[in-house]
Amino acid sequence: MENTDTIIELKGISKVFEDGFKAVDNFNLQVKRGEFVTFLGPSGCGKTTTLRMIAGFEVPTEGDILLNGESIIGLPPYMRPINTVFQRYALFPHMNVFDNIAFGLRQKKTPSDLIGKKVRRVLELVDLEGFENRRIKTLSGGQQQRIAIARALVNEPEILLLDEPLGALDLKMRKEMQLELKEMHDTLGITFIYVTHDQEEALTMSDKIVVMNEGCTQQIGTPEDIYNEPETIFVADFIGESNIFNGMMTGHLKARFCGGEFDCVDDYKEGTHITAIVRPEDVVITSPERGTIVGVVDKVIFKGIHYEITVLSGKNEMVIQTVKNATPGDRVGLRVDPENIHIIIAPDHTNLFYADINQNYKLEYNEHELDKNLTEVMRGSSRRDDGTVVDSAGQAIEPDRLRVLVAIKPDDIEMTDDQEAGIVQGWISNLVYKGDHYSYIIHTDLEQDFVVNDEYLWNMGDQVGLLMPEDKMTFTLKRK
Repeated sequence: MENTDTIIELKGISKVFEDGFKAVDNFNLQVKRGEFVTFLGPSGCGKTTTLRMIAGFEVPTEGDILLNGESIIGLPPYMRPINTVFQRYALFPHMNVFDNIAFGLRQKKTPSDLIGKKVRRVLELVDLEGFENRRIKTLSGGQQQRIAIARALVNEPEILLLDEPLGALDLKMRKEMQLELKEMHDTLGITFIYVTHDQEEALTMSDKIVVMNEGCTQQIGTPEDIYNEPETIFVADFIGESNIFNGMMTGHLKARFCGGEFDCVDDYKEGTHITAIVRPEDVVITSPERGTIVGVVDKVIFKGIHYEITVLSGKNEMVIQTVKNATPGDRVGLRVDPENIHIIIAPDHTNLFYADINQNYKLEYNEHELDKNLTEVMRGSSRRDDGTVVDSAGQAIEPDRLRVLVAIKPDDIEMTDDQEAGIVQGWISNLVYKGDHYSYIIHTDLEQDFVVNDEYLWNMGDQVGLLMPEDKMTFTLKRK
């Protein structure tokens, strides 16, 4: 039976541009009628592209968009009951406020008396009554933003799309407008789909948050779920601040990380590799003898409403937010209540890629010949005197019909700023500090992502080469 609560549904949406860049990859979402949904993620993650596909300004490469159960893929933007508010407002500077708001209604040949009533009603809604004859250039940024919203609302859309509409405002005005937008949504009862990279905006206003990264959905949930129960390391690191540590389950409701054994509420099999996530506000500083772990205060920063204190415990670093001050050099204990430790099963970040076999029967990747030949990979194969490689039955092997799946762990790859020295080159697209090392994602020229662990800090966007020792690789033969 059709779900009448669902106003819009995105089914397997992907968008690949002409240059081959995949901006959105297999995106699925159901939006309920009257819901406030926020697309949240870093720049370039596919938020705006997804919004533009809903609006009709972009056409999906794959998938479908359903509005009230009917596909709207072939419907042009002006025929969709959807309006968009852009970051730069796109107001007409040569028109006054009234004419800006009335523009869409006039395009629809709406009677003049009805236009007047509708414009006055939305001006009241955005708290700008009496501004009808004002020129756009005389308005503040916040007032212009309200006019842009009024112009969208006057058309009575079923869905209002907002593409980072508060991005041009100063911090104080942005916080005020967050609350006003939420109040407008509650008053109107229409569906809002909002795009932002600001976590506070998303947490403040949304009924549902869709966290995105590199074109893919990372997690969909309420603000409380997203903050308190992150499903991936990316979500934990992107939403708010987190201490993230590699660890292991050591028994029933017990986990070891950051050099100590902690009680927790997540129960996994003993020996399971895990990632432990602890929010800075959930760490308690105590005397050394009362702490689960002991460390030394490294630095203290006053943030106005709390102190941010960094404590070093061996190679690990724990960040704490507390109203109590501390002194660098102090030896302190740290403890965390069990319900404030969030456990994620550590993902298998083994890097996989395919190598071809060249005419010399050597493995080759990215035009780089590995010091490994087919006979070392293919059990029972051998090389004849004429150089031909044959299988165990003595049949000659055609190298272009085979390839090899290569596996290498993140700890076994080394980054170098000498790009030409690496088997493959790329740039750092993401990094997470995990207590005693950094976990990097390297996006390569071959559109292949590699995970690399390194104890040293590199910068986002750094161009690097990847050194991969062949004695650390494992090989599996595959037929094309």
